[in-house]
Order: sequence, then structure tokens, then C-alpha cells
Amino acid sequence: MNLVIVESPAKAKTIEKYLGKDFKVLASYGHVRDLPPKDGSVRPDEGFAMDWEVYSDKRNREQVKAIADAAKKADRLILATDPDREGEAISWHVMDLLKKRKALPDEVERVTFNAITRQAVTEAMKAPRQLDTDLIDAYLGRRALDYLFGFTLSPVLWRKLPGAKSAGRVQSVALRLVCEREREIEVFQPVEYWSVTAKMEHDGTAFDARLVRFDGEKLDRLSIGNKGTADAAKAAVEQGRFTVEDVETKPLKRSPAPPFTTSTLQQEASRKLGYSASHTMRCAQSLYEAGSITYMRTDGVGMDMGAIMACRDAIATRYDSNYKPEKPRFYKTKAKNAQEAHEAIRPTDFAKDRAGSGDEAKLYDLIFKRAMASQMATAQLERTIVTMRDPTAKHELRATGQVVKFPGFLAVYSESFDEKSDDDDDNLLPVMRKGDAPAKKAVDAVQHFTQPPPRFSEASLVKRLEELGIGRPSTYASTIQTLRDRDYVRMEKNRFFAEDSGRLLTAFLERFFSRYVAYDFTAEMEDELDEVSGGRAEYKTLLENFWRDFKPKSDEVMERQPSEVTEVLDEFLADFLFPPREDGNPARFCPLCAEQGREGGELHLRGGRYGAFIGCVNYPECNFRRKFGQPGDGDGSEDSVMGEDPDSGLPIERKTGRFGPYVQMGEGKEAKRASIPKDLDDFDLDWAIKLLALPRIVGQHPETGKDIEAAIGRYGPYLRHDGKYAKLTSTRDVFDTGMNAAVTLLAEAANRKGGGRAKAEPIKAFGAHPDSGGEMKVMPGRYGPYVTDGTTNATIPKDMKPEDLTEEQAITMITEKAAKGPAKKKGRKKAPAKKKAPAKKATAKKTAAKKPAAKKKAAEG
Repeated sequence: MNLVIVESPAKAKTIEKYLGKDFKVLASYGHVRDLPPKDGSVRPDEGFAMDWEVYSDKRNREQVKAIADAAKKADRLILATDPDREGEAISWHVMDLLKKRKALPDEVERVTFNAITRQAVTEAMKAPRQLDTDLIDAYLGRRALDYLFGFTLSPVLWRKLPGAKSAGRVQSVALRLVCEREREIEVFQPVEYWSVTAKMEHDGTAFDARLVRFDGEKLDRLSIGNKGTADAAKAAVEQGRFTVEDVETKPLKRSPAPPFTTSTLQQEASRKLGYSASHTMRCAQSLYEAGSITYMRTDGVGMDMGAIMACRDAIATRYDSNYKPEKPRFYKTKAKNAQEAHEAIRPTDFAKDRAGSGDEAKLYDLIFKRAMASQMATAQLERTIVTMRDPTAKHELRATGQVVKFPGFLAVYSESFDEKSDDDDDNLLPVMRKGDAPAKKAVDAVQHFTQPPPRFSEASLVKRLEELGIGRPSTYASTIQTLRDRDYVRMEKNRFFAEDSGRLLTAFLERFFSRYVAYDFTAEMEDELDEVSGGRAEYKTLLENFWRDFKPKSDEVMERQPSEVTEVLDEFLADFLFPPREDGNPARFCPLCAEQGREGGELHLRGGRYGAFIGCVNYPECNFRRKFGQPGDGDGSEDSVMGEDPDSGLPIERKTGRFGPYVQMGEGKEAKRASIPKDLDDFDLDWAIKLLALPRIVGQHPETGKDIEAAIGRYGPYLRHDGKYAKLTSTRDVFDTGMNAAVTLLAEAANRKGGGRAKAEPIKAFGAHPDSGGEMKVMPGRYGPYVTDGTTNATIPKDMKPEDLTEEQAITMITEKAAKGPAKKKGRKKAPAKKKAPAKKATAKKTAAKKPAAKKKAAEG
């Protein structure tokens, strides 16, 4: 029997169908082992030895056992995990684990394929190889590097920077990019400028012409800087008679972009479809496992010759011969490491223009069109520039237009960009010749202001990371998601905004660990890891060079007092926290001290239990307090009016409360409020109105005639009907779910466990507790969320979001709770004895009052 190991059950099912009865295909469910989340898993003093631990969840343990049992009966083990570094690492883990369990067959082979099709799989089985030790070393180096960075730096953050959760090697640099852009926007000084445009017409066709020369001087974008000059220029155009002086026609050619890589797919899916990087990769994974596309983690831009010919045949079938170039197109990858550059992302079958459903179908359509366009003919365009002058030749107008003469690849696909270029002009111009005098209908002088650089979208952030050579395209989705999960950034209208916690963390790292968040340093680390995967360097040498400087630096910062750290950050962030005041007072002026007649009032950055804030040096006499990152004299609230409700006319405000951001309509007891869900990247007034209108009536159930409601509760979005509930996946589902889907979901929820209450799903899951060995989970409880290892339950403080709990904090909380021992359940029996003494009535009353709290404590732990 031949045992084949792949990552996912869907992939296993498809491949087993292709291989036949002599093959048994099992899924590893991704990685089977990882470094235990505790100190000492990587030991630099022992040659960077690493301890590996099988994931502790039940499904993983059962699957590892199933693989080991099957391996003992197998004649041959075929490791067929993904064709990249992570796939090589999974194969290595499986083989090493089986070796330690003495279940490894005598014959072990490694095969890879770029697509899950019958042809690709069967051909791969004919060309087995051994595990690639260079790729495995690159994995070990990267995993150890990230572990040492995170597990060394995070404890420093917890002790010196209250409120900080974690830092990562690539994550921290990505956060720095977002924060730096925020600073650029804040210091940006807009510059006024004006444009003068004539509305013209010739042969019945209207067009615009822009003033490009005034009083003999050539104008650039900022030349007209005030209204007086703009009015004079406008008058000159209005009074002048402009005739065509020159008509210049230039042929233009545009060539297609190459097929998608991981990075360009994430960028284009963000721009065209509005998908996050993580959602794009989930959809692509499903398409790959269904055999619809080739492997989706790649930095290669080429297609194999068979795919190119199939694509050209599809073009010839769909379009006339002009759309298929004489020769195939070939693209070169920019990847530095050829071992990690695979074929581009493309359809496995160019005869199939549809695959999947919903979001997967939209992504497949994008992949299909991009790949097909990459082999199509060049687009032929024509750009026309018409120059018009007045009789004095001192004033000049220019009109530009662009015409597509032959669409070529544009008939299928046009690449999108984050920002529109000033040169983009697809206006259609009438035919004009020298000496023509187009009719002037109107002249406009329009005021403009220069704009700050735009905030990053997911697409532009991924592009910038790739340009800098930071991280790997396959890791960008998880990196960006971590920033959002940690609340270091937020998304508004698909743009990243740096949160105060993110700005403070970035400032701390820039001030105390500047080398390790430097773009050049992080990019050089990627180059060194590529050298390892190419067999040109040793990963332990790389780790030694990193650890030699990083460990002493971490120790040095750990020895500093928190107050000293805050003092340094106070100075480092002075321009941001204390900008010049409009009233002429000093930047650090304390308004409360001035109001109450105290002298010496001066504001500084302070560190508190729940994070940084701005306070006065006269504390405790002066209790002025302002939230970190909020300039001015406010008290820290971030309230803002979003607009008005169209029905009631009441103002709708965005506010920040104890449990996070929310929206409010109206005031006092009659006010309506709704929390702002995290999964709304494009939150605006329309979304606020929708949330405040909940619950939504989906319709009447066909069997009972009672309403089906969609709403958002404490544990997320849900459906409700006749006292029964069904969970929804996202906030958008609350508004998009129709009657058929709602009835189905409610029926499925009712059938689960005979219609009883479904088992509570964990809010978050971790690895095993180092002492008890039990799997740690964050669970919703009747009296609030708690973390458990299956034996000990520890209540999560109310001021902490359960989603933000880190593995290290979970270990600490469970360990401390276990050390206290179980709750004393028999303490209640002492209360009646105290009632016998009249003098003890107050005490007895007090003890009885504690009973509900004791019940609560017993229920949770």
C-alpha cells in the first residue's frame, strides 16, 4: 500500500480519486507540529536547538495517530504537500514525527505538483525526489528568527509599555509604514493653486482645454497660486480668440501585464473586488483544492508551455486572429530565489471560464481574464494633443484626448491602479486642423489644494512591502490580519488608520530598537533567508549574527525603569502630542491649571495600567487627563458627528466607550446605540443607519407565520425565530441573508443535537498549557468570558477583550488560578452559625450578600 500525505482533506479526496485503490491519501491538516509557546523552545546557547510539539487539539492528535497507524502498514510513504517552503517543512515534520514513532516506511519519496489535476498528479508521481534540505533549513531559520524576536521582545513590551500586546519581525515594520504615513498626513501643509479651463465645442463635439501658458510664461500645476492671478488668467482666456496652432497625434501601444503572483492577486482583488488579503487567499485556496487554478503561493510570472498553447487556442476560439499574437509571450520573474519561484497563478483549464460560486467565482473570473490577457495582442491607441493660441501668442490652451484603435488584450482585462495619473485622459476630441477656431462656451477658474499622500489600502500596503523586499507575499495576509486583531490599526473605507496603541508601539520600537524596524535591515534578513534556501548560507550562522546584537539590546531596555522609557517617548513624540497652540500658549500648557489658578502646569506623557495618557506634572492637585494621541484640551473622547438620520433628522454620532467604538442617534434615555463591528472595513453613515435600524425582519417563516429577525448580539450576528437562534458568519449576512437561506440555517441549528443548545464555540484557541498539557481556549461564559485548559478556569478581566488575550497571558492566568486552588464551596455553611449572635447581624448580612458572587465564582472556576 502507498500512503500519500497532503495538507487538506479536500486535496486528499481529489488526489485519491486520481491515484486509484493502491493509494491511501491522508491529510495532515496543515502543520502537525510547532514550537511550544513558552521560553526555551529555541535555545541559542545549545546551537539554536529547537523543541517541537504536536498540536494539542483533539482533531490534530487523532489525525497524527491515523497517519502513524497507516504508515506502519504502508510499503511506501509519498509526501505530496505544497510545492513551497512551508510545504517542504510539513513533509519534514511528518517524516521526523513518524521516525520518532518508529512508523516510517523504508521507502520515502517527495513529489510536488503545481495544480491538482489528473495529469499533474500522475506525472508528479513518476518523478519523485528527496526532501529539499535547503528549503527546510530556510524554514527552520525563519521560524527560529520569528520566535526569538517575538518571545524576547514581547516581555519587554509588557513591562515597559502598558497596553502593548506583541511585536513581530515583519508585523512591526508593516505597522511602521502605516504610522509613518499617518505622520506625513498630519504634518502636510496644503498649498493653494488654481486651474483655468475653457469649455469649447467644434463640429458639435464638446471638449475641455486647459490653460498651459499665461502672459508668455509656461504654467505648471502650482503656478497660479491665488484668486487674483486666477481671475486675470480667466479674463485673458475669455477675451482672447483662440485658434488651433498645432495638432499632434502619437500612436501608443500598451502591452498586457503578466499572470498573477500571490502579491499582484492580493492587490488586484483588493482594488477590483474589495477583498482583504486573507479573504483572497482563502478563496484561492478553495479554488486550488478544487483543481480550478494552479498553486496560489508563488512569485513566478510565467506559465508552462502547455498552458500557454491552451491559452492561445482559447483566444483563437473566442476572438478573431488579430487578437492572438504571432508568438507566445514570455515573462521573467523578479524573484531572487529560483527555488521559490513557481508557475504563475492561472486556470488549470482555459476552456472553463467559470468555477466556484460567490466570492470564489469572482476571484476565478479575475484570474482567468488576467491569464488569458497575458497572451493576447498589444492594444493600439492614439493620443492627440491640440495646441491653441490667441493672436498675441502669450496665452495658450491645450486639449488632450485618447482613442483606442484596436483593443487587443483590453477586450478582456484592464489592470487597475490605486491612484489615477494626471496624464490619464480618455476624452474624445473632434477632428481639428491648424487654423480652426473652436467655439468658446465658458471659462472656469477652479480653486484646488494639494492633497497629502493617501493612506494605505491593503493593495498599496502589500505593494509597498514587496517593493521594500520585506516579508514574503504568502505571509502578507496573516501579517495584516495580526495588525487588525491587535487593534494597532483600523480600517475605514478600505484605508488603514493607525490607532494610538500602534503609534505608541512604533515610537517605542523606533526609539529603542531602531535597527530592528529599519526597512533595510528587515529586507536584508529576507535576502539572507533566500541565501539559505538557495543553499548558499547556513541558517545557524544567520541566527548567531542576529542574536549576538539583539539579546544584549533587549536586556539593556529591560533594565530601564518604565518611567525612564515614558520620559524618552515623551520627548520623542513631542511634536505629535504637543503641536503649537493657536492661542499662543506653550505647547505643553495645562488648561485646567490655568483655569484654577495653579502655576507650573505642564503636560507630559504618562504610563498607566491600561496604557499611555497625557497628564499634568501637578498631579494629584491637577487631575487633567487626555487620551494618548489626541491633541488639544479634550478629555479623551473621540466623538464625531457622522451625519443625520434621513427619517428622523436626528444627528448620528460615532463614539468610543468602555467596550469599544459605537454609534448613537439621539440623546438621553431615548438614544439608540449600536456597536461598530470589526469586520466592516468601509464603515460610514450608511452602515451606521443600518446598524441603528436593527433588528431587521427577514420575513415570516413559512411554517409558523412568525417573524424571522436578523440582528447582532453579544457573540456576533444571528437569526432569531420563535425563541430559536442560528448563527450568521458576518455582519453583512445580517443584511444580505434572504428567506430561503434563513429558513435553512434555522432548520440546521434546530437539528443540531436534537434541537438543543449548540455547544459553545471557543472565542480563541491556543496550544497546550506547559504544566497541565490541556488545550487552552477562551470560552464565552454565563458571567463573562474565561480561559481554560480543561481543568482550571480563569475569568478574563472586564477591561480586557477576550479576542486580545495572548497565549503567554493565558498561561499566566491559568497558572495563577491553579495555584490558588479550587473555590471553597462549603464556605456557605458558616453563615447560619453567625446568625445566632445578635451582635453579628451586620456580619451575617454581609456574608449572605456574598452568596451570589460565590455561585458565580464556582460556576466559572
